Amino acid sequence: MTSPTLSNSVTQVLGACPHDCPDTCALVTTVQDGVAVKLQGNPDHRHTAGVLCTKVSRYIERNDHPERLVQPMKRAGPKGSGHFEPVSWDAALDDIASRLNVLKGNNPEGIVPYSYAGTMGLVQGESMDRRFFHKLGASLLDRTICSTAGGEALSFTLGGKVGMRVEFFAEARLILIWGSNSIASNLHFWRHAQAAKRAGARLVCIDPRKTETADKCDEHVALLPGTDAALALALMHELIVNDWLDHDYIQRHTIGWDKLRARALQWPPARAAAVCGVPEAQIVALARAYGTTRPAAIRLNYGMQRVRGGGNAARAVACLPALVGAWRERAGGLLLSSSGQYPVNRAALQRPDLLAGRRPRTINMSTIGDALTDTANPVEALIVYNSNPVAVAPDSGKVVAGFAREDLFTVVLEQFQTDTADYADYLLPATTQLEHWDIHTSYGHTDVLLNQPAVAPRGQARSNTWVFRELARRMGFDEPCFSDDDEAVCRSAFAPEVVDFGALQARGFATLKLPDAPFAEGNFPTASGRCEFFSEALAAMGQDGLPDHLPNHEAFGSSTEFPLAMISPPARNFLNSSFVNVRSLRAIEGEPLLEIHAADAAARGIADGATVRIFNQRGEHRCRAEISRRARPGVVHGLGIWWRKLGLDGTNVNQLTSQRLTDIGRGPTFYDCLVEVEAVAVPEPAAS
Repeated sequence: MTSPTLSNSVTQVLGACPHDCPDTCALVTTVQDGVAVKLQGNPDHRHTAGVLCTKVSRYIERNDHPERLVQPMKRAGPKGSGHFEPVSWDAALDDIASRLNVLKGNNPEGIVPYSYAGTMGLVQGESMDRRFFHKLGASLLDRTICSTAGGEALSFTLGGKVGMRVEFFAEARLILIWGSNSIASNLHFWRHAQAAKRAGARLVCIDPRKTETADKCDEHVALLPGTDAALALALMHELIVNDWLDHDYIQRHTIGWDKLRARALQWPPARAAAVCGVPEAQIVALARAYGTTRPAAIRLNYGMQRVRGGGNAARAVACLPALVGAWRERAGGLLLSSSGQYPVNRAALQRPDLLAGRRPRTINMSTIGDALTDTANPVEALIVYNSNPVAVAPDSGKVVAGFAREDLFTVVLEQFQTDTADYADYLLPATTQLEHWDIHTSYGHTDVLLNQPAVAPRGQARSNTWVFRELARRMGFDEPCFSDDDEAVCRSAFAPEVVDFGALQARGFATLKLPDAPFAEGNFPTASGRCEFFSEALAAMGQDGLPDHLPNHEAFGSSTEFPLAMISPPARNFLNSSFVNVRSLRAIEGEPLLEIHAADAAARGIADGATVRIFNQRGEHRCRAEISRRARPGVVHGLGIWWRKLGLDGTNVNQLTSQRLTDIGRGPTFYDCLVEVEAVAVPEPAAS
């Protein structure tokens, strides 16, 4: 295992951004005397092109943050108090292993891992940890909290998380940016969209919120949350009645056309306009543009699938390119995620064979609040890493109640003392991306990236893999796979004929060999080889084989008590709950806020800048209101995800979101949430 030179010389170390973002940027860290002094995008990597977002450009500030956890800690106060005392690694790991061994003998399924995309790395995110929990026989975790509705919907339609290559958006003549604030969350795609616009392309943003991206597009379709499928079906209706169809492509490369045609004809633009809350003429014009412009490309993102019908909506949108033959051209088609195009050797990384035939229960991370408060099938130990569930999971009042259980043994691997860390029995200091090995895929492009450690870990921080190796050793797990070092695990992620590891080390990235227009002649990775408008697999599961509009669990207009729809898109300078504690970024965001339309504010006597109470049947949250042109009437935006401890009342927007799930993929419904808002009287300061 190699390490960077830590002498007086200056070195440059190649790496990769670990965060939950489709761009997966290649990094170059300049190190002087063992200290990272500069971080920049790798100019040799065509997708990064030397440019980083505001967040990651401050990664050294995050790495060197004075509040970094640098030693193991043991709880020294009530759950949630955040009071800890230092403890040695040996004492912490010995006690953790001893407690897990007892549970392993009695009820291994009482042990639950909880992790997600705090790092997107295949090594620190899904290798030694999975081996450890498979060997243990712990409960499995259904990792649903971000993308499963859209991802599984794509699998039922196109055969996997596949699509057009991002660089070819630059050649499109029409781009629909659907459910994505690309300027904030997909900066390097936006570069291609801007290139297309300069060449004469039309850009249309489809989003309930008038985002920064919508500001820069030619048109904004401000539909109501959860109505995307209705819009897609109305577009199909117009494609059909105006014969803007590629009949040859439909006949040769799709399944279920007659059934889809009948479904779409039930959705004239007037019907969709009433459901979506947008002008009928806008739908008609959008359909004409999509039906008559070539190449036409759709950049679909995950915001639109965080509602009850999110899977159906993603399916409906994914059907559109095949109807007009957009897949024939490399600048046509759709991209939601490219992650299905990577031939990752997950069996080698995760070793599911260590389960040895056992079938532990599976717990959905999106309903962790229910799981932790279930007395019939209790969770007895929780190991949290790469996630901050107390802040990010829905219905957080119930999540907090679960984490506060005195009988729940909780271990948290973290870089900072997050909301979740406050509830730990043991808090273990984790390394950052500058301090460990990892290998990365992407869901926005098709390059593999290698991350090499640039600096030594701060204090006693240790990588996730190190922690799980040490626990395995203490628990007597003697399989050779628990001795693999991180570089060896990196090498096992891909077959040598797919990725030359030596070349990957030298350049920092390797490009997958893929066709420019993968579905020009069909060849979808479905069982039929076709785009499946009608899914036999879904029908066999008792679901509708065709995409349809499913109203939200909490549909707009269905409640007089809670008349406003609330979505909770990310604040521009945070990434989920990461970077919230980086002071320079928090200074830009200011404080938690709720964007509200002027008409909705006036009806409630809410002034700009006022403190408001947002509430529903699940709880309440207080923050500052901003009367904003970004909000449409009837919809408010609780920008997230702030740490609860930084809120006015120790909560964040997830106090209001529900644990109800999506139609496909068992995903969360963060944007399927009705609320009411009222002004809060601020007490006058006491007289002196």
